[in-house]
Amino acid sequence: MYARKAAASTGAGSYAKIGLETAVMSASPHQLVAMLFNGARTSISMARHHMASGEIAAKGNAISKAINIIDNGLKTSIDAEAGGEAGAALAANVSALYDYIVQRLMYANLRNDPELLNEADRLLENISSAWNEVGANNPSPQPDAMPASARLSIRE
Repeated sequence: MYARKAAASTGAGSYAKIGLETAVMSASPHQLVAMLFNGARTSISMARHHMASGEIAAKGNAISKAINIIDNGLKTSIDAEAGGEAGAALAANVSALYDYIVQRLMYANLRNDPELLNEADRLLENISSAWNEVGANNPSPQPDAMPASARLSIRE
């Protein structure tokens, strides 16, 4: 029975992984950043769940995943050269905000504090909402057609 259950969950996991890979391969740069926001927020939600359940290792893994998405996904996708001087200032502010969110996540892990997870999640929600608003106003944005203030794109 155990082997059957493991095989079923592995099959479902493989199917989900293929679906995610397909979505990533067909996504625009704007959609990829939106996926990163969703992934980070999902990881924070999982960390909140594990924290409430007393699952220390799982909580740490979920917070580490959120930090990794922010540091190695969202933060590295900022294009400081887009938009000239104003774009560079905006990029620096967003980068500093990502650093602050990572700090809140680390403290949440160390202090086992769900309020710090909530704060990090709210901040990501605000940035994500603004990012999605830019996407809604530009259904298929081309980097040169986007306003400089909105061009925080994935580096190619």
